[in-house]
Amino acid sequence: MDVEILARIQFAFTVAFHYIYPPMTMGLGLALVLMEGTYLATGNRLYHRLAHFWTRIFAVIFSIGTATGIVMEFEFGTNWATYSRFVGDIFGSALAAEGIFAFMLEAGFLSLLLFGWDKVGKKMHFFATCMVCLGSHFSAIWIVVANSWMQTPAGYHLELIKNGIHTSLPANYILQPEDIGHVRAVIDSFWGMVFNPSSMQRLAHVVFGTWLTGAFLIISISAYYLIRGRHRAFAQASMTVAVIFAAAASLCQSVSADFTARGVVKNQPIKLAAMEGVYHTVPYTPMNLFGFVDTKQQKVYSLQIPGLLSLLAFHNFEKPVLGLDQLPSDEFLAARNPGKTTQELASLRPRYWPQIGATFQTYHLMIIVGSMVFAGAFLSLFLLLKGRLFRTDSFFIRCWLFLLIFSVLGPQICNQAGWFTAEIGRQPWIVYNLLKTSEALSKKVSSDQVLGSLFLFFAIYALLFFAFIYLLNLKIQHGPDDPEEDPEAPAPGEKSFLSQLVVGTDESRASS
Repeated sequence: MDVEILARIQFAFTVAFHYIYPPMTMGLGLALVLMEGTYLATGNRLYHRLAHFWTRIFAVIFSIGTATGIVMEFEFGTNWATYSRFVGDIFGSALAAEGIFAFMLEAGFLSLLLFGWDKVGKKMHFFATCMVCLGSHFSAIWIVVANSWMQTPAGYHLELIKNGIHTSLPANYILQPEDIGHVRAVIDSFWGMVFNPSSMQRLAHVVFGTWLTGAFLIISISAYYLIRGRHRAFAQASMTVAVIFAAAASLCQSVSADFTARGVVKNQPIKLAAMEGVYHTVPYTPMNLFGFVDTKQQKVYSLQIPGLLSLLAFHNFEKPVLGLDQLPSDEFLAARNPGKTTQELASLRPRYWPQIGATFQTYHLMIIVGSMVFAGAFLSLFLLLKGRLFRTDSFFIRCWLFLLIFSVLGPQICNQAGWFTAEIGRQPWIVYNLLKTSEALSKKVSSDQVLGSLFLFFAIYALLFFAFIYLLNLKIQHGPDDPEEDPEAPAPGEKSFLSQLVVGTDESRASS
């Protein structure tokens, strides 16, 4: 198999596996802040037990996420050395910022979070929890900034290095095959790189997705306890916090999705056309709900809503979305293929398209599952506000709680499908409109070496995944520290748990 395909498969596999864990730690970290903050505000010891238990879950996830994240940095040097040499001045600054602002912050306060219970003051422990949460978010910030620069490069210039002489190249310079290894991107403005055209939009979309992941992890485990009739007060309190958290994150994610999509319209129109399978430019451009793409016939077979894509992209039903038949433009193609006729340029155009079918399917998978996550969050919120979510004597509620156990998969699928859409839709470029993926490979790595290491990674990551599932199940089966002393669920005439959120227990009032 071709070394480029194998290197891309290896990196996709290691990144996708690693990305199972950071969204959970980010979302769970913020949930810990909410729980421990509620404990400080109300004095209710139940929220102390909540924060203590979910910190243990956080520790298991954090350890696996850290172990799997280190591998990717080595891959930049082994499989993608040409890329690393080309963007090292820019990519390195973002990764260095992550080390300073994220890892150091997390490392400095993680031990207090995990082992400081009842050993340091409540306020100090809460501060440590906030810092760990902030550190995990800082990590996401710099990773998304680096990746967004690859999508929409800004704040740099190209520099030619030959015989030890550095020569700045014009702003509109087009990289040639013979330039590979002699030209590199040099940062002009650090903040120009950070605030590149897509970074803030994509950052918000990623962060809100991680919040949903953490919230539904809590919902899933809490639903399991409720169905089993274990730790009822604990499960109700956890579910209450998580459902409100999930509903708020869903609203934020809906707004950020609109801004992100319109950013793609402006900055990467080819990706948008691939996401929706728009081959031809037509007014009232429809949006496809689901279906499949016939890439040979350049047709999409799906259920469509006329004009919806135009409305979402431009807030105008009639304005057409540019189709792949016009992307990239003739000027773009002529600059990279001088001397070609218009017909020859048209024949070259598909070489600059991503894999249309894969981009279409991953994007629509994200939309469909994301809609289900949104509906699940608000149906749970509705049942919570009506005081019905914890009535496990109801067949309907038990069925809904059973579904919520598996709801943890929803945000994970959305996160993975969203990243695959972003990365596949950027192809054939590793740095958009600047450096092709095929040009970024290491020169000395063979396909056998990549294939062999891929099998090794698969074996090691499989062991890590089974270890994660085993440890997570161990923590769930053990449950919170308190034995089975939780009171029975409220009777139909009693106050719901939501109405008692700000009321401390008799024990907490006495101790205060």
